[in-house]
Amino acid sequence: MSIKERKRMVLLAEVKKGALSLAEAGRTMGVGYRQAKRIWRRFQKMGDSGLVHQSRGKPGRRRKEPKFRRAVLARYQQRYPDFGPTLAAEKLQEEGWQLDHETLRRWLIEKGLWTLGRRKRQQHRAWRERRECFGQMVQLDGSHHDWFEGRRGRAVLMVMVDDATNRTVARFFEEETTEAAYEVFEAWVRRYGLPQSLYVDRDSIYRCERVASVEEQSAGQ
Repeated sequence: MSIKERKRMVLLAEVKKGALSLAEAGRTMGVGYRQAKRIWRRFQKMGDSGLVHQSRGKPGRRRKEPKFRRAVLARYQQRYPDFGPTLAAEKLQEEGWQLDHETLRRWLIEKGLWTLGRRKRQQHRAWRERRECFGQMVQLDGSHHDWFEGRRGRAVLMVMVDDATNRTVARFFEEETTEAAYEVFEAWVRRYGLPQSLYVDRDSIYRCERVASVEEQSAGQ
């Protein structure tokens, strides 16, 4: 029983003893007199169980059929395995699979295809102004994704974006490697010339993680 149902049980027990009128009990329960009479009749007929909500423990009227659920989960695994529930629900709705994103989230969690807190909140970064002119700073990064929607394996899109104008050069590669970074950087330079600065993340393909040898330090490498 819920707290509300327990409260009703106490009030109606007082009505049964004659210590409280049904109208007074209805006001305390926050229902009208006609509703109080219906609750009282159920209580007289069924006892305490008559106060429990009649639909509790039963499938909801809006519940999706098990066949529909299995089909949706299969489609998710086939085409949207790296999508979050909200975006995946939008994509599935575009295909004609009508369901709420919270329903999909619950199904994915129950199936073990999604975990709460899977996407951790990133540390807040201070906002900065963009560079003023084209070529002052270009950002380079790789984006791993199922770009071809299952028609082939996953790939990485190496992207260079000018910070001031959003002008972009991008190419697909099998992996995010130093060679791939060099190749997309060369494509940028041949098209637009050398940028004044290049902004990359701390991935090892962009910086040397080992300590330079004595010979390399002597040579200024």
